[in-house]
Amino acid sequence: MGHHHSHSHTHQHGDLKGRNLLISIALNILITTAQVIGGLVSGSLSLLSDALHNSSDVISLVISYIAAKFSRKNASLHKTFGYKRAEIVAAFVNSATLVVIAIFLIIEAIERFQNPQDIESNLVIWLSLLGILANGFSVLLLKRDANSNMNMKSAYLHLFTDMLASVAVLIGGLLMKYFEMFWVDSVLTLAIAVYLIFVGYDLLKNSYKVLMLFTPENIHIKEIVNEIQKFDLIKNVHHVHVWQLNEDETHLEAHIDFTKDILLSDFDKILVEIEEVLYHKFDINHINIQPEFGKCDAKDVIVQD
Repeated sequence: MGHHHSHSHTHQHGDLKGRNLLISIALNILITTAQVIGGLVSGSLSLLSDALHNSSDVISLVISYIAAKFSRKNASLHKTFGYKRAEIVAAFVNSATLVVIAIFLIIEAIERFQNPQDIESNLVIWLSLLGILANGFSVLLLKRDANSNMNMKSAYLHLFTDMLASVAVLIGGLLMKYFEMFWVDSVLTLAIAVYLIFVGYDLLKNSYKVLMLFTPENIHIKEIVNEIQKFDLIKNVHHVHVWQLNEDETHLEAHIDFTKDILLSDFDKILVEIEEVLYHKFDINHINIQPEFGKCDAKDVIVQD
């Protein structure tokens, strides 16, 4: 089945995605540098911890940028799929770091709650405002691609959590300045960490499933088998594998047992019809069918290789 893709559009979109990531990387380097200096000058542990969080985001954004670039490389004789899974690997790595950062923030919040410190709140307030503005702008840049791409979503979540952390630091700074409520910063940090574990684990789980070649949750193999077996000359569908190469490509391979020894030209006609059904009903866009007649092999739908 032939599918037509607009390569120029894909190239332009890839360039835009890469540009947005580069802008976000530059902004996060700026924020991290400012927060390290501000944290050391003011004695603010919250600013220094936020700087650590931001520095990890810079690394995550760089990973996402490299993965986005690699995913556009052409396939070759030694890399027949190219680097199409690079963004899934990046999403897995970045989502894992989200969970680790969240655990670190929880530990830090508990320690800070037990040992509140007086700090220079004015500097904290201004630097947290810088973090909110810079991360907020980066979040807006990546929001569109985050809806359809795991790699971009992992980068987006890092930045969104950073923005929330800066909001927490700002609220903590204001409450410390005017009300001396030092414990609020710890509570807000804890809330952000719990949210981070929730979204980070979900992305980690989804990227893990793609890497492990699990069948997509929205696809039911028995329904696919039933659809294919509706064709008159097909006796049995077995040895079925369905997996995602990445978020754009869903693959299926299967053995099909025919009721009679048909011509190759007849098989080609049936194959086109099967491709149409599987593409429109299940969004499967890469299909590999092995035709069989009278072959003695296991006829189970799922066969352990």
